Amino acid sequence: MSVTAGRVRVEHGQKWVRATVAGRTVVDTRRSLLVWEKPFYPTYYVPTEDVDAELRPTGEVDHSPSRGDAEVVDLGLSDGTVLSGAALRYPEPRLPALADHLRIAWDAVDAWYEEDEQVFVHARDPYVRIDALHSSRHVVVERDGILLADSVRPVLLFETGLIVRTYLPPTDVRMDHLEASDTVTRCPYKGTASYLHLRAEGVQAEDIAWTYPFPTRESLPIAGLVVFHDEQVDLTVDGVQQTRPERPFRQPEVAS
Repeated sequence: MSVTAGRVRVEHGQKWVRATVAGRTVVDTRRSLLVWEKPFYPTYYVPTEDVDAELRPTGEVDHSPSRGDAEVVDLGLSDGTVLSGAALRYPEPRLPALADHLRIAWDAVDAWYEEDEQVFVHARDPYVRIDALHSSRHVVVERDGILLADSVRPVLLFETGLIVRTYLPPTDVRMDHLEASDTVTRCPYKGTASYLHLRAEGVQAEDIAWTYPFPTRESLPIAGLVVFHDEQVDLTVDGVQQTRPERPFRQPEVAS
């Protein structure tokens, strides 16, 4: 069951949620709320009594048209550690479900867990689905006339709200045209990605491709495969050249 105020939606979470600092559990709850403050993904709100910390109001107030005025609070841990400005508390929330709950900043703690699995970047949206499907489509990838890949063994990744991404076996990719980048990104649904630059025949493009060496369980079919930014290459599928997308997803309005 969900409740809404403006563009903000609140649902009761079904997962055991924990957060740790220096190996110590600070949040331990089976009663979390998932709050869609933004349309892209939810944020955890946890019952105050499930947080093992002293709440110390800073005197600052954070205003939201949809949620009301929040007190900014420090979290004082029993070992003397203080997580400054780490949480928001709504004494009189416009959404009654938020009463007696804290919104703890994701980066204020060292790690978040759903059940016994660590979650990265942000809370997972229960309405996001990932399908990684093996295909026999003929895929050709080029950039400025340079052939980068030619494969009939792609894995197509369908992810809710995003464009389809085409992952290719490295043996079907001109890896000699690519070099490792220092860029690393994390996705709560797919894992940690390493990036690749294009360096070929005088053409250079930063972070044009990426790969997940050790993806999450639901994304195992893409392990070690290479995917190019459709926005930066010319992609031909079964003889039909694809239009370059301007962005990976449609930009909905953001709540506040």
